[in-house]
Amino acid sequence: MTEKQDNGRWLLLIHQIPPKPSYLRVKIWRRLQRLGAVAIKNSVYALPKSDQTREDFQWVLREVIEGGGDGTLCEARLVDGITDDQVEELFQAARAVDYGQIADDARRLAGTLRAKSKLNEERRPQVEVEIARLKRRLDEVVAIDFFGAPGREAAGGLVSGVDARIRGSKTSLTSSEGRTKIREDLRGKTWVTRRGIHVDRMATAWVVRRFINPDARIKFVPAKGYTPLEDEVRFDMFEAEFTHEGDSCSMEVLLARTGIRDPGLLRIAEIVHDIDLKDSKFQREETSGIARLIDGIAMSHKDDDVRLSRAAAIFDDLYENFRRKLRS
Repeated sequence: MTEKQDNGRWLLLIHQIPPKPSYLRVKIWRRLQRLGAVAIKNSVYALPKSDQTREDFQWVLREVIEGGGDGTLCEARLVDGITDDQVEELFQAARAVDYGQIADDARRLAGTLRAKSKLNEERRPQVEVEIARLKRRLDEVVAIDFFGAPGREAAGGLVSGVDARIRGSKTSLTSSEGRTKIREDLRGKTWVTRRGIHVDRMATAWVVRRFINPDARIKFVPAKGYTPLEDEVRFDMFEAEFTHEGDSCSMEVLLARTGIRDPGLLRIAEIVHDIDLKDSKFQREETSGIARLIDGIAMSHKDDDVRLSRAAAIFDDLYENFRRKLRS
């Protein structure tokens, strides 16, 4: 009996397109972009292996051949040269750009609303069309975000914030009702977030363990497809109980909803906000240095528990610095 062969985790589309008709190359490129495929070599595109991505590539291959080109679709296990991690980084970088563009458009749209104290009826239809387009674009990017790229929660929070303003709904992050009860209810929970933690998830988890429940379990799960258990609360991930709202990062949302108004913590939240959302809203002098330290942790350590431990030490010391300065 022979051992079942591992054909790898990737699908590769290797294709050649004739120089004419010229529109075919552009058409195929656009199709690959919509599928979320990334180029790992000239005319070699990759997708993570699944039944859906196989079907998607098969349709593209058919178009290439019908247009007079040639191509091959194969399963691949990377052995030498580019690594699985590097391919994942290509996907994440591509989606991070997409999320950044959506966030920028949402901020621009929010700016036009701020410029007018009242949204006049003439402009409302245009704004509604724009926010509908942004929501549709966000859904399209989420569908091809295979590895939980950075920026998804920020873009989603900004888009939903603008949408809420257009519809006249109000979400209060600072209501005093039930804050103490919220903190009490959270103490027995397991806290869940997506793997590959960076600044906002690091800081939010640190707040949980430092100010809500020192014994809290932090659980790291895939970015997609996770169904929470009854005793779990999610943060900084899709459909989480604590995640971006409007232009507030997850740490800011957690502090506001639980009523934690510690001045030192609020300063750290401003730093985390500017690193995570990249909008220079608060412009604290410590931000660039903390950003480099966080990047260094992420580059040096793949294990999320290690990342959290090292980031917590930074936030502990930063908090003590602010606390002493504010006391003096």
